[in-house]
Amino acid sequence: MTAKTIAHDGKDNRVNKRNWSPYNEELVVRGELYFDLDFRSRWDDELKEMNNGKVWAPYKFPLSFIEKMAILHQYIDYRGSEGIARKLADYEIIPYFSDYTTLWRRIHDFKPELYKPEYKEIEIASDGTGLKTTNAGTYRLDKYGSRKKNKYIVVVITSDVRTKKLLKMDVYIQGENTETRVVENHIMDLKKEGYKISKFYGDGAYDNYSMFNLLGEIGADKAIKIRKNASMGHYNHKGKERRRAIKEYNNLGFKEWSKKNEYGKRWNATEGINSSVKRKFGENLVSKLPENLVIEGYQRFWAYDTLKNYGEMNVYGTMKYP
Repeated sequence: MTAKTIAHDGKDNRVNKRNWSPYNEELVVRGELYFDLDFRSRWDDELKEMNNGKVWAPYKFPLSFIEKMAILHQYIDYRGSEGIARKLADYEIIPYFSDYTTLWRRIHDFKPELYKPEYKEIEIASDGTGLKTTNAGTYRLDKYGSRKKNKYIVVVITSDVRTKKLLKMDVYIQGENTETRVVENHIMDLKKEGYKISKFYGDGAYDNYSMFNLLGEIGADKAIKIRKNASMGHYNHKGKERRRAIKEYNNLGFKEWSKKNEYGKRWNATEGINSSVKRKFGENLVSKLPENLVIEGYQRFWAYDTLKNYGEMNVYGTMKYP
């Protein structure tokens, strides 16, 4: 892997370790997913398996086809998606096309599972971001007084900092949950699934006793930024993990603490993913009902993760390993 020094006003000695040639190919190959029609080769077998034991009307479209249309739906509305299906049927790529009502029924509450990596030792970072439930500008919201009525959809992700692989994700309406509670559940779920969490990275939102105690129980190192107003308070056994972290942070100062704990690693696995999703698909949701907004937000991040996995599998032959 080549390394190149990045100059910044002649003072920055950071080293860029990215191998640009395969990474560039990975980005290009992601675009192939939109026209990858491999789902047709397993159409009949997949439908047979899906309809085995099904009560009432059988499925007419396999899950792999619905997943493809769900990704395209990030750019195209349901009627436009029907147009794509019509043209695929015209070219005899699929045996028949789906109308937009069928696509809506299959996609609007579709919550696919994230693809999990095979390696079991992970270093994770978590963060939350917001998606807008309206495309109205700030001026319009202020002028007509609807700003208070519109809440954000909050997406909380947990990813591996070494591979930027999305591992867990929860979506909820602003005010209906907390980041700390969600991430604690992510950690416990990953532990139950057999993953060994060697380190956790998080910003000040996770600086609390319950998070430090949970990480201490599973033996994970902690790179959680301590809040400015954090106090060691009175000694108690339940708070010893956080007290130790506060003491180290105060003794070193943020800059040295960040360097020692490699706090900057969390950026690519959190803000990097959040910003990539918003650049590619936008941050405005179009659904009206709260439950549909939550699913739409989930699908947006799932679609990005699916594109990323596809690029890695087709360039490296497997998903990236740390």
